Amino acid sequence: MAHKKIGDVILDIQNISLRFGGVKALTDISFNVREHEIRSIIGPNGAGKSSMLNCINGVYTPSEGSITFRGRTFGHMNSRQVAEMGVARTFQNLALFKGMSVIDNIMSGRNLKIKSGILMQALRLGPAQREEIRHREFVEHIIDFLEIQAYRKTPVGQLPYGLQKRVDLGRALAMEPQVLLLDEPMAGMNVEEKQDMCRFILDVNDEFGTTIVLIEHDMGVVMDISDRVVVLDYGKKIGDGAPDEVRQNEDVIRAYLGTSH
Repeated sequence: MAHKKIGDVILDIQNISLRFGGVKALTDISFNVREHEIRSIIGPNGAGKSSMLNCINGVYTPSEGSITFRGRTFGHMNSRQVAEMGVARTFQNLALFKGMSVIDNIMSGRNLKIKSGILMQALRLGPAQREEIRHREFVEHIIDFLEIQAYRKTPVGQLPYGLQKRVDLGRALAMEPQVLLLDEPMAGMNVEEKQDMCRFILDVNDEFGTTIVLIEHDMGVVMDISDRVVVLDYGKKIGDGAPDEVRQNEDVIRAYLGTSH
């Protein structure tokens, strides 16, 4: 881990609160994400982790607070804006097109990048054709990178769960995001699948230079691969820092006591 260069703050979360009716899902949460780091958000069930991610990628509008991305501050961003600015996301419950092949699922992540008009695409005119070739090359690179060449033409629904999660990661990578939000990428996986996914996350961070914000339940995994960790409990921030600091934080230990860790 020591060789990588962590840059300036790319994403700054300031005083975010989120209410649903009378219920406070998040209370006054601030933390930042630096370029090229793996930044994890952890906490027991119901801590507000997914709600935080939903605020970052424009699914929820915070009741208070702001989010600054590359120096531009937003009270709220819509999902399309977020994607166009270069933030991609994978989902806990797979949002893949189950009947479509692996390659077509990953190509669907390129749609934001495809600039030529529908007509040109339909007629496969010069620029559109060149563009499609370039997109296909990029997608092939991802397929090689994620070691799923053998399944290129397989409908995603027929793949084992761990490989479906890998395709989901591929589709997010196809957007060439600057920031990748991973929502429990290892949920439901066996030990071997988790190890594979850890390796791919580290490689994405390293080879693509992608900044990663990760929600994960498995503390061991988080402590192994994260540069910094923010801890939520009941919608409040109770810890923030390097894995070792967080591991020794009394409030964090207390929040996790009595859970499966």
